[in-house]
Amino acid sequence: ARLCQLLGDFPQCLPRGRKLSLAFCQQLGRSIAHFQSQGSREAELRLYVSQVTQVSGLLRSVWKAEPDTLLPSLQELFAIISAADTSFEPSVALASLVQHIPLQMITVLIRSLTTDPNVKDASMTQALCRMIDWLSWPLAQHVETWVIALLKGLAAVQKFTILIDVTLLKIELVFNRLWFPLVRPGALAVLSHMLLSFQHSPEAFHLIVPHVVSLVHSFKRDGLPSSTAFLMQLTELIHCMMYHYSGFPELYEPILEAVKDMPKPTEEKIKLILSQSAWTSQSSSLPSCLSRLSGKSETGKTGLINLGNTCYMNSVIQALFMATDFRRHVLSLNLNGCNSLMRKLQHLFAFLAHTQREAYAPRIFFEASRPPWFTPRSQQDCSEYLRFLLDRLHEEERTLKALSSAKISESVINEESQTQEAVHKAQVFVEAPCMGNEEKTLIEKMFGGKLKTTICCLNCKSVSQKEEAFTDLSLAFCPPVSLENIGPRCMERSEVKDDYIVQTNTLATSSTGETPLSNLEVNGGCDTIMNEGTIKDFSTEPNSENTTNSELGKVKDNRDMSQRLIDKNTLSVTDLLNYFLAPEILSGDNKYHCEKCASLQNAEKTMQIIEEPEYLILTLLRFSYDPKCHIRRKILDNVSLPLVLELPVKKATSPLAVVSGGCSVVVHSGVSSESGHYYSYARNVTGPCTVVENELDTEMPREWFLFNDSRVTFTSFQSVQKITSRFPKDTAYVLFYKKQNSTCGFNTNLANGLWVNGDPPLQKDLMDAITKDNKLYLQ
Repeated sequence: ARLCQLLGDFPQCLPRGRKLSLAFCQQLGRSIAHFQSQGSREAELRLYVSQVTQVSGLLRSVWKAEPDTLLPSLQELFAIISAADTSFEPSVALASLVQHIPLQMITVLIRSLTTDPNVKDASMTQALCRMIDWLSWPLAQHVETWVIALLKGLAAVQKFTILIDVTLLKIELVFNRLWFPLVRPGALAVLSHMLLSFQHSPEAFHLIVPHVVSLVHSFKRDGLPSSTAFLMQLTELIHCMMYHYSGFPELYEPILEAVKDMPKPTEEKIKLILSQSAWTSQSSSLPSCLSRLSGKSETGKTGLINLGNTCYMNSVIQALFMATDFRRHVLSLNLNGCNSLMRKLQHLFAFLAHTQREAYAPRIFFEASRPPWFTPRSQQDCSEYLRFLLDRLHEEERTLKALSSAKISESVINEESQTQEAVHKAQVFVEAPCMGNEEKTLIEKMFGGKLKTTICCLNCKSVSQKEEAFTDLSLAFCPPVSLENIGPRCMERSEVKDDYIVQTNTLATSSTGETPLSNLEVNGGCDTIMNEGTIKDFSTEPNSENTTNSELGKVKDNRDMSQRLIDKNTLSVTDLLNYFLAPEILSGDNKYHCEKCASLQNAEKTMQIIEEPEYLILTLLRFSYDPKCHIRRKILDNVSLPLVLELPVKKATSPLAVVSGGCSVVVHSGVSSESGHYYSYARNVTGPCTVVENELDTEMPREWFLFNDSRVTFTSFQSVQKITSRFPKDTAYVLFYKKQNSTCGFNTNLANGLWVNGDPPLQKDLMDAITKDNKLYLQ
């Protein structure tokens, strides 16, 4: 460690060139293997760990400077841990090297290890046992990834003897590591893989059965959120095992008693977990490779590989893909020779629909669609990503339409005025509010709705109105304190808690010339945040039960609603929508500049939805800014999700509500927007969408899916509704609702006869690319 310190200070003394660097790396590796802790007190152990970290850090810097030394260094490492010499036990400190091996090397290294005829079974068993010991190293990162990859690699080449020996030798040690929070995630991953893959006999499971109850009680006493989450995973694993090896009631009774208040997975879920995990499903021979694809064909859906904290994109893409009419429109576009973002989305949708892979890696689409201000490989807000994506697709189509209309006019116009005309056409296209359906972009047709904002000056009673398009509505949570006393929401700066962020995405097509709303900084007890590049409309809407009511009537209705909200334990989406639609008084620092009075006045702002979208996107504003800690905290309140949502729409023709049927739910799991995980539930809606409330009782089996990155499983609407009560940090965040009785211009009867799964036939170049990739994958 002192030598490393010295070389850190004098890097010019490090050996140069491949040969010298390699000899140095191999010697460093051997040194770490002999590097045992001398003491057992905490201070001594901390010193030991920091010294090991220092030495492995030096090794990493040499690998970085001389990449050619990495592979031979790893071969040396394997030689050390696979040696059968019983007089020498390599130090667990070797685990500190694992985090410095690039994860993308896993496939190549594991394949060469498991297929190398020179590596004897006894050496492999020895090496694997020692790698499993590395799970005890407190700072070990990725050890479990490598262990599981090696276990899977051995299963693929049918080295079952090694797997059985290693599992029986080490499973108790792995289980005992669950007691230590630092190494618990890795240990649980390895334990799960070992138990779920060892399906030929209960021997491995029964080795850990005696230790389960005391660990469960310890997790419960602990009370930490992380312990609760692990207990849920452990409980699910134990349930799978007890289901697979039923017939041992006396063994399992104490365990069942200990976990009785924990959620139990459904039989379908247990069967799916077991079917995906057996050693035989890892085999690499072609017939079993094809049978392994039943993981996909079981649900018929393809997962999306996480490219490094890209679950925010994956969850949104799966929700958009499951919006059947939108997917069909995207797939049927003729975009040959075009390199637009829409073309890349079409490519991604085509692969999701037709690939043989269980999961597809959306690298090209990710690079093309990532907002420029998003830091790569870090967690981002899925709602912000969705808003940016739809806005980009919308703007791109408008630009392309403007350019193509300019091109058509080229033949008619003489050379002189040609450029001028094209520029003029493009401007007209961008400025004109899209009126006719033909003029609308695909995004407007699918996700576009319209809001009408009315502001009434409370001094002179003059009224200003403005219509704007939107692609999603952002619903704030009702501030609980002030609700009892308010009528319309009273917007005074002094009362506002700097908590809530409201964003409603509006497509850039709003008509000009009306009173601007940009001076309304605060809204709905909410601070507003402007994102670059998009026009935002910070909207709240009137409680639109009855537009003929007097002002007083409105106030009373709203107070009743507020009281109802307080009385209810669980808010529903309808409550949040009503709060969004409630009238709002602009006063205090947030007064309205009335042109007639030529001064700032108190005013009442009401908003109405005057045109409903085909797909309604709702974002529940769960992230509130904490000015003390400078982070966006999360509102973890449970919100009940109706399968059918009535959207109050004020049309000139009829004031009837438009009914929407539940389509997709993107869930955020975690306690802040900067961390956690996204996954989505989606409903398979093929024909015209009609949902009735009592459908929950007669729910079609296999109609709901859970998309969690690479993994896709069957689920039910009940699971969607219960998610927050079972997993408190997992909360519905972005909701998609489909307008009922609308086929959106597709004749589905005809379609189902002609198209695969009701989707349009793919263009030849796309189909060829998929066929080629499927062949490659199956080989």
